[in-house]
Amino acid sequence: MVEHNFLHVFLNTILAKREYVNMKNKMKKTITILPGDGIGKEVTQWGAAVLQTIGQVFDHEFTFQEAAIGHHAIEQYNNPLPDETIKACQEADAILLGAVGHPIYDNNPSLKVRPEQGLLKLRKTLGLYTNLRPIYIFDELQAASSLKAEVLKDVDILFFRELTSGIYFGAPRERSADRERAIDTLVYTKMEVERIARKAFKAAETRRGILHSIDKANVLESSRLWRETVQEVSKDFPKVKLNHMYVDNAAMQLIRDPRQFDVILTGNMFGDILTDEASQIVGSLGMLPSASVGDQVGLYEPIHGSAPDIAGKNIANPLATILSVALMLDIAFDLKKESQTVFDAVNTVLKNGFRTYDIADATTSENQILGTNEMGEQVIALIKETTAVPI
Repeated sequence: MVEHNFLHVFLNTILAKREYVNMKNKMKKTITILPGDGIGKEVTQWGAAVLQTIGQVFDHEFTFQEAAIGHHAIEQYNNPLPDETIKACQEADAILLGAVGHPIYDNNPSLKVRPEQGLLKLRKTLGLYTNLRPIYIFDELQAASSLKAEVLKDVDILFFRELTSGIYFGAPRERSADRERAIDTLVYTKMEVERIARKAFKAAETRRGILHSIDKANVLESSRLWRETVQEVSKDFPKVKLNHMYVDNAAMQLIRDPRQFDVILTGNMFGDILTDEASQIVGSLGMLPSASVGDQVGLYEPIHGSAPDIAGKNIANPLATILSVALMLDIAFDLKKESQTVFDAVNTVLKNGFRTYDIADATTSENQILGTNEMGEQVIALIKETTAVPI
C-alpha cells in the first residue's frame, strides 16, 4: 500500500482544536448531502454509497439527510439556499456537495436569483474560509494530461484558497442605472489573510516545506496587504521556504514546471482560476476533490461543475466525489485508515485500466470505459475485497 501525500494534512494544522472520539469505538456521524444541479445527484449518490460501505466494513454508522441548493432549490423554494438547508448543514458532522449551476443563467444577467448565490452564502454562513484543493497525479492517468510525462512525474500540490472574502464578497457590487457601468469590490482584511496563511504554513511544515503565496502586489493594494501579512506570518515558520509570485507568472509556472510547487496560498478569485488550470495537469476536473473548512462543520465536494450537458447519461466521473469522501474521512472524522482505504480503491481501479469517458485515452479498450454507476460499483467492490479480513 502506497500512502497518498495529498491526505497528509494533520488535523491540528487546518482545524480548530477539538476533541475526537476514541477511534476504537464505533463512530456515529450524520452527513448532509446537497446534490445540487446537473450531475450532482449522480456523483453524490456514489459518495454516499462509499461512506455506507466504509461504515459496514469498519463498523461505523453514517446516516444521511438530503437538502436542496442551487437551481434545484430555486425551482422548489425560489431561494438558492433555503433556511432548511442551512439548518441541516449546521446540525451535520460533515457536508457532501455535488455541484450548482444551470445553463439558463449563463446568458441571462437579468436573473437576480442565481444558483451560485446559494453556495457563496453557505460558505459565508458556515465560515468555510479555507478551501483545500490537492493536485495529485495518479501514475496511470499521466496520458490523460496534455503535459509531457517528465513534467508530470511526482507532482503533488496542495492549494489553500481563501474562500469567504475577496472580490466575490466585497461591497459595493452594483450596476449603474443605464446598465453601462459595473462595480465589483476586492476587499481583504489582515485578519482574513493571517488566519488562512497560518494554516497553509502549518501544512507546509508537514510536507516539503515550500510555500508559494500568489498575489498581484505590483498592481493591487489588497495584494500588497496580502503579501505584507504573509511575510509577517512567515517569521513564525522559519523552516518553511516562502516564495512570493505574481498570479500571471504562477499561471505560466504551473504548466512549465508544476513540480516546483508544494503548498500554494492564494486569494479567492486567483485560487478559483489557478485550481481549474491545475486540474488539467491531472487531466480532468473529474478527478479533483476539495474540502472547505473553517472552525465548525466542513464541506466536501468535487471541483467540477454541474455539467448539465451530460446529466442523466451515466457518463459523469464519480471519482472526484469519492476522493472528496476520502478527505472527509480524514479531516472531519480523523479516520485515516478508512480514508486510505478509499484512496487505495480508486488507485487500484485506475491501475486495473478502468476509466470514465473523460479520462479514457487511445490505449483504453472499449470494455474498460465505464459509466458513472459502473465506476462507483468497481470502487465499492475493491473496498469490500481489501477489507475482507478482520479489521
